[in-house]
Amino acid sequence: MTTQLTPTEVRATGRTPRLTADDVAEVADALAARAALGATERDLTRTHPYDLLQDLASTGLLGVTVPVEAGGSALGRGAAADVLRRVARGDSSLAQLVLSHFMLLEIAAAAASPALLQRLHAVATGGGWIGNATAERGTAHIFDRRTTVTRSADGGWTLTGRKFYATGALGSTAFGVAAIVDGNPEHPAIVFVAPEDDGVTIETDWTAFGQRSTISGSVVLEAVRVDDDAVIDLGVQPADPPRSPLGSYDQILHAAIDVGIAEAALADGARFVRDRARPWVESGVDRVADEPHVQLRFGQLSTQVAALVALFDVAVRAVDVLEAEPAPTEDQLVDTSLAVAQVKAFAQEVGPQVATDVVELAGTSGADERHGLDRHWRNVRVHSLHDPARWKYVHLGRHLLDGTAPPKHPLF
Repeated sequence: MTTQLTPTEVRATGRTPRLTADDVAEVADALAARAALGATERDLTRTHPYDLLQDLASTGLLGVTVPVEAGGSALGRGAAADVLRRVARGDSSLAQLVLSHFMLLEIAAAAASPALLQRLHAVATGGGWIGNATAERGTAHIFDRRTTVTRSADGGWTLTGRKFYATGALGSTAFGVAAIVDGNPEHPAIVFVAPEDDGVTIETDWTAFGQRSTISGSVVLEAVRVDDDAVIDLGVQPADPPRSPLGSYDQILHAAIDVGIAEAALADGARFVRDRARPWVESGVDRVADEPHVQLRFGQLSTQVAALVALFDVAVRAVDVLEAEPAPTEDQLVDTSLAVAQVKAFAQEVGPQVATDVVELAGTSGADERHGLDRHWRNVRVHSLHDPARWKYVHLGRHLLDGTAPPKHPLF
């Protein structure tokens, strides 16, 4: 087991420990156990888990995809998905707060200048984290953006706009803003700013009924001055962009959180039924856990969650194999996309179902918000709305029936 540094020690030394694959599971599980202790209270009070984020950033888990020469563990994209799944078992809001951290590191590795990539790697291995400000409200669709970055006369850039669903931006070392260059919607860029920069305002106006502790509210950008080396200019995009392996990576990270919530809901529900719930008067047993109907349903739920985890493991392996390919073929990219689509769609069914059923099996006492059983349903329901499962199944069905490849979408 790699020796862990405290957040204070990380800030003093400027480094986090390198981890092995075995370390990742142990460290992430330990962090999840700590996060679970206060997860219900944070959910009830909409409290941002800043201290836990510092703990997470100090463990080395946020550097699992960073190359060894840059101070990371170089364990690959599958390791990042495993981190999110394990952390989500303890607090899914905490896991979602660092999802964009992993995604933006990969985009930077593919398209950023060496200087910017070095800076972001230093954040990941120095006890910080990277947030995002990608989505906007009031536009035609998720890829219709109005936030604009323009060249300044002095050679820098000026960034102006308003974002929402800015998960991870609050308290971050830096966060990536999806923008368009000079108002051209076909010319995207990612601009990195810090919460304390002049012209940056992060608002805590997050009111969703789930994932409350993410505080994924608004970011206002008022003529923010940005250096040239803080901008990833992605260029004017072709009408038919090439298929990217990063699409599957983004989706497996989201799926990881839903899988973790389903596992947590099942475990917490079973514990509540075993230790706290009262049997129905007609059952003739002393414990709810001895009711055959309850045993049957928990057996069914455990099988569904096991199937979900198995699909997740298959998709993670596909993502890892794809990452190892220096020049993946179109077929490899499509196959990985489909494997990830299966677990993503299934998680949107299994997660809410498990989280609903455990409350029913717990009985009326399980509805008391102090116990936190309801948060699993609210969290998985809100998080899984990122993209609708119905379209995943359409793509899977089309491919099975006539070989149609799933569509390609820009990341930003």
